[in-house]
Amino acid sequence: MMRAPSRWAVAVRRPDDVIEVARHELPRLSERSPAAKVPFMRGVLVLIESLTLGFKALSWSAQKSGDEGEQITKLQTTITMIVAVVVALAIFIFIPVFIADFLKEQLGGSSFFFVVLDGVIRLGMIVFYIWAISRSKEIQRVFQYHGAEHKTIHAYEAGDPLTIAEVQKYSPRHPRCGTSFLLIVGMVAFFVFLLLAPLPFWWQVAARVLLIPVIAGISYELLKAGATSRWMSWANRPGIWLQSITTKEPDDKMAEVAIASLLGALTEDEVVAVRERGPVAPGALAAEVDVPEAVDG
Repeated sequence: MMRAPSRWAVAVRRPDDVIEVARHELPRLSERSPAAKVPFMRGVLVLIESLTLGFKALSWSAQKSGDEGEQITKLQTTITMIVAVVVALAIFIFIPVFIADFLKEQLGGSSFFFVVLDGVIRLGMIVFYIWAISRSKEIQRVFQYHGAEHKTIHAYEAGDPLTIAEVQKYSPRHPRCGTSFLLIVGMVAFFVFLLLAPLPFWWQVAARVLLIPVIAGISYELLKAGATSRWMSWANRPGIWLQSITTKEPDDKMAEVAIASLLGALTEDEVVAVRERGPVAPGALAAEVDVPEAVDG
């Protein structure tokens, strides 16, 4: 999936080896909501929009990528997403805080010790969870496509022709990746919860849910600063390291799908400019494009 200023697109390679692209018009968030121009608040809105688009892309790609008898229904996709959110809350919020409280009681530590334990356990579970799912062959393919997206963006931002050979020479890691955001969230949460250390236990638990928007807003600003400011680049270094797990080297067909997705997200004038740079991957140019309604369905 690719998100550009005025469009977003998702591409899949169907069982018949044809690339299909779903393209949807979507103006900048700042043009649709004044709140998106406000620092810290815009991070919350970006997070909500990213999750929404991600769910739509997942639903559409699941319908298109399998054989007719293997296609996943929208109900199945919705149930999967709900379960994923519940599991994420359990793993990354509730389990760490209860384990930290148990250890604090057993070891007789202070409130500060509790917050440190909670933060270390949470970051450890984030890394372990990502590493564990990366052992699956299916997830490894997802991570290969993830790397293909980054390589394509690198090539586009460098002004290179969008051929498979040009795209493949770039790194599969990118400083504006959502993986970096995930790790920054974990680190910001640690420092925010340090300020709340004196609160009673159940207030601590509630704060970990209620302050998600605050933590997301701060994390987004750090991620944005790290991608645009040299002296703030340290903020992205842990995320770049974590991308050694969440991105893998893609094969040429995966790179071609990523190129098709990027072309789908660009405007007609931007596509013309890309073609003026030089040749473009033939399979990406020949991709079938769906009307926007096919995505929102």
